Amino acid sequence: MSALTAARPGRRRRGGTRGIDRAGAGSLVLGTVILVILLFPLYWMVNTALQPGTSAAELSWFPRTLDLGNFRRAWESQAGNLLTSLLVALGAVAVCLVVATPAAYALARFRLPGTRTVVFGTLITQMVPGIVVANALYNAYVELNLVNSYLGLILADASLGIPFTIVLLRAFMVSIPGEVVEAAMVDGAGRMRTLLRVVVPMSRNALITGGLFTFLFAWSDFLFALTLNTTDAVKPVTLGIYEYIGAHVGDWGAVMAVATLSSIPAAVLLVVAQKYVAAGISGGSIK
Repeated sequence: MSALTAARPGRRRRGGTRGIDRAGAGSLVLGTVILVILLFPLYWMVNTALQPGTSAAELSWFPRTLDLGNFRRAWESQAGNLLTSLLVALGAVAVCLVVATPAAYALARFRLPGTRTVVFGTLITQMVPGIVVANALYNAYVELNLVNSYLGLILADASLGIPFTIVLLRAFMVSIPGEVVEAAMVDGAGRMRTLLRVVVPMSRNALITGGLFTFLFAWSDFLFALTLNTTDAVKPVTLGIYEYIGAHVGDWGAVMAVATLSSIPAAVLLVVAQKYVAAGISGGSIK
């Protein structure tokens, strides 16, 4: 009897292990299905780009030949627009970080009246429809002679990332121990030097996260590019794709090749910076 009793817990443990294995296998299958569904549009975009001279109704599930003719034509027509988008996005990141970093530090460290109201207002600005902002900016840009200029588009795209970056950086800087900041100031560092030499290096993950999202906002912007540019002097790749579709509406292989080329910089940045993004988003919640 005692031997039988001693054997029963073992059977229960084995059954419990099988239940956990089944649950893990089910989660794996479900995750794989969701991943396939999410990645299918990306696959179809690349698949279409590799099938030249084929209508949308005649596309096969797999490319029969690896013909890069569509990519060559896309690069010849959109290389300048890709460079414009890169310059505008990098400029927007620089402006965003220069503005958002001291603003977030002041909101996190200084006991200023109305701090909560300012943070709440910063969040509210992200809820304003983009077309409203674009129309308001256009009227101001006409007076400032910033229409059809790189600077005007950089400032407009930076405004997309500044509110998000301020909120993100503030949440991270609040979690920095006050003793560290006070020790730097006791050693003779002023507020600006403390910010640059102590706070900014400790906020590296949050800065990279904010800069990455600002880059993505600027890289994918279409509304500002369409509203604030009336000539071809400054044409980002989003506007180039829009015009390219109109000119090649029957040639989806070329259109998808342009879309694939425009996706590469964002995809590379996301892969390279993914560990910093995860640390930057979660860092502000841990104190």
